[in-house]
Amino acid sequence: MKIALFSDIHANLPAMEACFADIDTRRPDAVYCLGDLVGYNIWPNEVIRLIRDRGIPVIFGNYDQGIGLHSDECGCAYKTDIEKEMGKISISFTNSIVGDDERNYLRSLPAHIRVDHLIQEETMSLLLVHGSPRRVNEYLFEDREEKSMLRIMQQANADIMCFGHTHKPYHRILQDGDRYRHAINIGSVGKPKDGDPRGCYVMLTIDEHTSVHAEDAVQVEFVRFQYDVEKAAHAVEESPLPNAYADMLRKGY
Repeated sequence: MKIALFSDIHANLPAMEACFADIDTRRPDAVYCLGDLVGYNIWPNEVIRLIRDRGIPVIFGNYDQGIGLHSDECGCAYKTDIEKEMGKISISFTNSIVGDDERNYLRSLPAHIRVDHLIQEETMSLLLVHGSPRRVNEYLFEDREEKSMLRIMQQANADIMCFGHTHKPYHRILQDGDRYRHAINIGSVGKPKDGDPRGCYVMLTIDEHTSVHAEDAVQVEFVRFQYDVEKAAHAVEESPLPNAYADMLRKGY
């Protein structure tokens, strides 16, 4: 079973188009989106329509929730006053250009998706969230204490937990007694923050002949793809959005 998972497009249409072009060559069995379709760039409506046209199951991210509710808060953890002021401009601009139909769509999205696979007469539960099972805007960074990450997954009954929000991809395998659990951050399509400006998504392969007791039951490929970064950066610079967002696209931070 091959599953393509992507997240955190943030209104970056050139990146989303390039991501789909790459996914289409790999012919996965299923495709899911883990939210944050909007914010920080000029194409929120176009990104939403493109994903809807493909019929892809989507959960809401914190930015989607804010725009869906026509709020002036996106649930983002900005660290400095400058970042907060930039964030206010971004959500205000996004609210001003999102269409009514697109806003209604964002408001209708579910908080999570669970897909249970029967593997060797055992259930392997795949849980898709944006931030964490506890909060849409909780950051699960790679250096989170193992006991904490394991507890989150146990409470959510997740053998495989995929999420985004931090824009920094990683895969951690956690031993839980005689079984293994997989915590996978799938990175960001349209606003990477790991120093690599290329877009990122995950191709997840679940071996139907394996077991939850096997460490290698799940194969995770982080797919990096090129897209027209300059087109996305210039769009920011020619809009009311802060120019700093263009620099972030070019440098991946």
